[in-house]
Amino acid sequence: MQNLSSFTYTAISPKGEKSSGTKEAVSVSELAKSLREEGLILTSSQSSQKEKSGLNFKKILDALQFFNRVPLVEKMLFARHLAVMVKAGFSLNKALQVLVMQTKNRHFQKIISSLEQDVRRGTSFGDALAKFPEVFSDLFINMVRVGETAGNLEENLKLLAVQMQKDHDLRSKIKSAMMYPAVIFVAMLGIGISMMIFVVPKLVSVFEELKVDLPPTTRLIIALSQFLTNYWFVAIFILLVLFFLARIALRSKRGKEIFDRAILSSPIFGNISKKINSARMARTLSSLIESGVPIIRALEISSGTLSNNLFRSSLLAASYEVQKGKPLSEILASSKSLYPPLVTQMIQVGEETGTLAEITGRLAEFYEEEVTNITKSLSTIIEPILMVIIGAAVGLFAISMIQPMYSVMNNV
Repeated sequence: MQNLSSFTYTAISPKGEKSSGTKEAVSVSELAKSLREEGLILTSSQSSQKEKSGLNFKKILDALQFFNRVPLVEKMLFARHLAVMVKAGFSLNKALQVLVMQTKNRHFQKIISSLEQDVRRGTSFGDALAKFPEVFSDLFINMVRVGETAGNLEENLKLLAVQMQKDHDLRSKIKSAMMYPAVIFVAMLGIGISMMIFVVPKLVSVFEELKVDLPPTTRLIIALSQFLTNYWFVAIFILLVLFFLARIALRSKRGKEIFDRAILSSPIFGNISKKINSARMARTLSSLIESGVPIIRALEISSGTLSNNLFRSSLLAASYEVQKGKPLSEILASSKSLYPPLVTQMIQVGEETGTLAEITGRLAEFYEEEVTNITKSLSTIIEPILMVIIGAAVGLFAISMIQPMYSVMNNV
């Protein structure tokens, strides 16, 4: 028997009417499923359980859980090895016992051991996985459940492994593309702080001896240098506060929506974001449909895998429209600012020919290749922008420091 949690939620009906309330559920995904049966789309939720003490122990445990995260690669290997052993004739609990010994991640070992015990007691594998929503996504759990019901668990585990491999490759390419700009930015920041602390104070003493009038930009740089030199601990505290405030804002619904809109509107990253979300949506949808998940449920699960809230909301709304009989291609075509025409056109072909799983798979491959090509040239695109920013910063600093010296020379 799984423990129920109390959630405060907000939801929206297919007609756009908003509602809110409190409901008990095992997890957020089960809450969304329950509301969907009532004809509502979950838009936000928050656990409303009262803490018995002044400290929020759940938040502390969630913070500590960061150190026990199971990497995507570990889950990918888990699905791949489990599929091989099931195909070889291993019983599920025996295969899980072997994986406990093979897995190096201690936290994941405990989870797999718990899965093995549940399966041995007669719990279905999908229900056992559902006890660890922080590790196994809705995509993983639902594809396993469908595989158990249809008797093709091995094939669905293979599809999961491929899905996670593609997702891992996509993330790796984006991280690699952003590594160069990040290193340049950190180096520029380090050099700037070093000059403020070590170089500017020496120039200040020269200006004081010469008793020259300093322009506003020079006074600003000197004030910043003195602040960093004398109150460096305050500067660090301010940076930490700004960092945590930014994280809180991005985790809020409104803050995340503003950030996502800003990303989509940006000239460089907007196009990349659309292609990444289109690729992930198509890949997930293809895997779910191929494994036998109904299209409405597949759309709901796919929405949870997308990083952009606008794409996520559009797929949730699409699941209700499809339920009413509208073609998916027609629904997505109404969101022209999100989905490129190629997406809607290929999905329309898939719907008309009954090959939606195959078409969305090809669509995913196309956009994954597009993302690969963009990320290869991303450093080339960002490098000139970084050079302009660095040049402007260096130029401002040089002019601010040299200008007082020129005024002294002119007065001599």
